Amino acid sequence: MPDATAPTAESILNGDPRAIARAATLIENRHPCGEELLRALFPHTGRALVAGLTGQPGAGKSTLVSALAAEYRRRSLRVAILAVDPSSPFSGGAILGDRVRMMAHHGDPSVFIRSMATRGNLGGLAPATADLALLCDAAGFDVVLIETVGVGQDEIDVARLAGVTVVVLVPGMGDGIQALKAGILETATLFAINKSERPGASDLARELHAEAPRIPIFHTIATEPAASDASGVPALAAAILDARPNAARLAVLWRWRLRGMLLERLASRIDEAKLAAAAEQVAAGARDPYSVVEEWAG
Repeated sequence: MPDATAPTAESILNGDPRAIARAATLIENRHPCGEELLRALFPHTGRALVAGLTGQPGAGKSTLVSALAAEYRRRSLRVAILAVDPSSPFSGGAILGDRVRMMAHHGDPSVFIRSMATRGNLGGLAPATADLALLCDAAGFDVVLIETVGVGQDEIDVARLAGVTVVVLVPGMGDGIQALKAGILETATLFAINKSERPGASDLARELHAEAPRIPIFHTIATEPAASDASGVPALAAAILDARPNAARLAVLWRWRLRGMLLERLASRIDEAKLAAAAEQVAAGARDPYSVVEEWAG
């Protein structure tokens, strides 16, 4: 039965901030009305550029995202920010959910900000991140910036969602590049060396160029005024827009997305009581896990 309090697709297409926020809550909570809305809105998507910013904790991703948003607003573009916070894998509660983000944009109706909990999901994103990106796309935002948790080399899911992936690094990482080679370093569309006023920025750039010579490198100081050339933000903002994915790249992204949607749908059908009973049997050595999975998958 439809939820009378659910926003209409028309209100979202008209850019109603309250409707967008209510729809985001329905989608995050996996309410049936959320999926119904997305079905209705999907024909109106495909215009926004979705860019993910990932990298190690302490790289200044939040500050850089805020600076990029300011630059895009200076260009009269509407911006949505999806900031993913870590959460307990047991309770699903956000660890940093009460963090106040992007206060410089508070009150700007052309900037939508949503802080999301990963709810124990690995890969640096929340389960509903992709759907919220579609929601923002349909609502008329020109750029959707996704800031991932910052969990190191496991944080690669953003590259399977975003058309452009910016890997944010800082000088003084030491052996950090070697640790990232098998992970997020390989997902980059662009590199941003943030806090580039620090010693070692040039050395880091040379090392990045040696490992990935075809990926552009940008030096940024996100704490500088965004419009200032010294900040490096205008150049990075322009490069993100220029890196919009082509049709072939979009098809690859949707292949990953559809795979994830299928897995999530299958996982939602698991009988938790049956799962708990099977777990106890496996833990006691009464059954092997392979037989359990084969039984359920078959």
